[in-house]
Amino acid sequence: QLQVVESGGGLVQPGGSLRLSCAASGFTLDYYAIGWFRQAPGKEREGVLCISSNDGSTYYMDSVKGRFSISADNARNTVYLQMNSLKPEDTAEYFCVAVSPVCGGVTDYWGLGTQVTVSS
Repeated sequence: QLQVVESGGGLVQPGGSLRLSCAASGFTLDYYAIGWFRQAPGKEREGVLCISSNDGSTYYMDSVKGRFSISADNARNTVYLQMNSLKPEDTAEYFCVAVSPVCGGVTDYWGLGTQVTVSS
């Protein structure tokens, strides 16, 4: 069964950090990119970052450049989203998705999401 599972969400104060994980099973990162999307209440889902191990490309949404980073551990088949300098506007449900064949391609397998809340 092909799936991705997110973990690592939680409550953090403004300026704090969180690291989200996206564990893939049933496929390897050699053949799929992994993207992170987020959706805040009342807003549309938006793409945040993406990484393709097969062509080395990455994508960052402008509002997170310099604060968020994405990395892949192919041995663990896991992608990490490191979020620093978090702001209240980063509060959202965060989803990872397997994208084929590279970032910007077809979103194939979605996780169920993990909640990130930035609040004092």
